[in-house]
Amino acid sequence: MCQKEYEKIKLFKPKNIMKRIYLAVVSFLAALTATAQESESPLTFSGYIDTYYFANTNGVTSNLGASGFERIFDQKANNFQLGLVQMKTTYTKGSVTGVADLTFGNHGDLGNYGNTQSPLGAGIGTTGLAIKQAYLSWAMSDKVTLTGGQYGTNVGYEVIDAPVNFNYSLSNMFGNGPFYHTGIKLDIAPSDKFAFMLGVNNGLDSKDDFNKAKGTAAQIFIAPVEKWSVYLNYFGSNEGGDDEATKNFYKWFDLTTSFQVTDNFLIGVNAVTGSNAVGKWGGAALYLNGNVTEKVGLGLRAEQFNNKEGGIYLVDENGGGVSVTSLTATASFNISENLMFKPEFRYDKYKNEAGTHQLYDKVGNLTKDSQATIGGAFIFYF
Repeated sequence: MCQKEYEKIKLFKPKNIMKRIYLAVVSFLAALTATAQESESPLTFSGYIDTYYFANTNGVTSNLGASGFERIFDQKANNFQLGLVQMKTTYTKGSVTGVADLTFGNHGDLGNYGNTQSPLGAGIGTTGLAIKQAYLSWAMSDKVTLTGGQYGTNVGYEVIDAPVNFNYSLSNMFGNGPFYHTGIKLDIAPSDKFAFMLGVNNGLDSKDDFNKAKGTAAQIFIAPVEKWSVYLNYFGSNEGGDDEATKNFYKWFDLTTSFQVTDNFLIGVNAVTGSNAVGKWGGAALYLNGNVTEKVGLGLRAEQFNNKEGGIYLVDENGGGVSVTSLTATASFNISENLMFKPEFRYDKYKNEAGTHQLYDKVGNLTKDSQATIGGAFIFYF
């Protein structure tokens, strides 16, 4: 037998056939894995869990006072608390994206304060409290996007999501502004340095509309120079009746801007003015955030909020006007890729226009005008 005939027989021996099959399967799986890694999945899942403990130096178990709006989300003092659990699913197929952003826990309920009643009636409960956002976006072109559903407001510097804000406790302007809207909006971005948005919705912090009029929202974005972003925001809605005698038009004009001075230092400013049938309100906050190391950051927020005419939520026990000055110092430690710890100190000083006191003491009497809280929050995000 010649050498060529021998090699031909050897090639088809069982051991060599299995070897060739094995190599073919391995090559196929490797190619499949490489293809999967190169193409992005249309489905993404993200979320977070935050838990906190803050002590109040007034010796009370609540950071709230006469209005119930002295603090927005971190209302409990001297308590271990679960803030919020978020589960957000995003699916993109072609030019359409669908988002289901669900939240649970104390802060999830507080963020949905306008939707406490089920369509089935009072006292039954509603799964609507779990919906933080639920919307679809259609990218009509690379510069124009149409969005419909329930989505976060355009007004303000801070958001509900704890991992996004540098400070854990939320500002007075956040608590006295809109949280979300249900409606449609059109985003148009002619360039990277200029964009604008126009929206129509059911009104202020509600999935339903309670009159015929619709709320309107608008935003202008400009980037004057590299690393400087400016947002000019507007929201307005009649939250009263349909006739002239019962109309109550709420409106906010808001400036939000930030400048990344260096890779490790950011300056932010938020200023707002608002009004309704009762009166006007306004405020401003300065944010200074910096990185000490790759895993350690420090941030300072100084805020003044004035509601002396009693138009919005922060009022005294009789509904009169209140103003507040707040100073918040926060550190941020990135313990791991998905876990951060934020120790924080906050001081609030209230001025009651009627001359009465704004905060409770440890025996339950309104005898205090200031409070200091110190503690921290763990935030796990993915």
